[in-house]
Amino acid sequence: MTLDTIASILKSALGDIPLQPDANATPQALIVERAHILAVCKTAHQHPELYFDMLSCVTGLDNGPQANTLEVIYNLYSIPFNLHLMLKVVLPRESPEVDSVASVWRTADWHEREAFDMYGIHFTNHPDLRRILMPADWEGYPLRKDYQDPQYYRDIKIEY
Repeated sequence: MTLDTIASILKSALGDIPLQPDANATPQALIVERAHILAVCKTAHQHPELYFDMLSCVTGLDNGPQANTLEVIYNLYSIPFNLHLMLKVVLPRESPEVDSVASVWRTADWHEREAFDMYGIHFTNHPDLRRILMPADWEGYPLRKDYQDPQYYRDIKIEY
């Protein structure tokens, strides 16, 4: 199934929402506005012609301070139809926030927590959004390109 067909199915189910193909992505990808990501994911999961029953990964991407954006990338797979699809949401660096998709795929719970912990992306309505890799009192987000390694943690010098 082509990306255009997938986009057509999603648009016909959800109304004419903006879905922009990303020509540089592998697997095939659609850029979705953050206001529509939950609806797109629910439809991709429940629509009988798509049935993306597996969320392989949710991750963050820092496009750098010059671009001033972060991305959330969702990798979906349909086992019965052997389809891959990537969805991307572009967020501002200041207050990056997007709806959680943990209500659609339970595996999103831990993936979203990792993106929160490493990039500072807030997932609205997440069932348990807290740090998962770093200590709860850690300052900053280690995978952001402007992250500065701390010299001390709890008054202990950190050797790098």
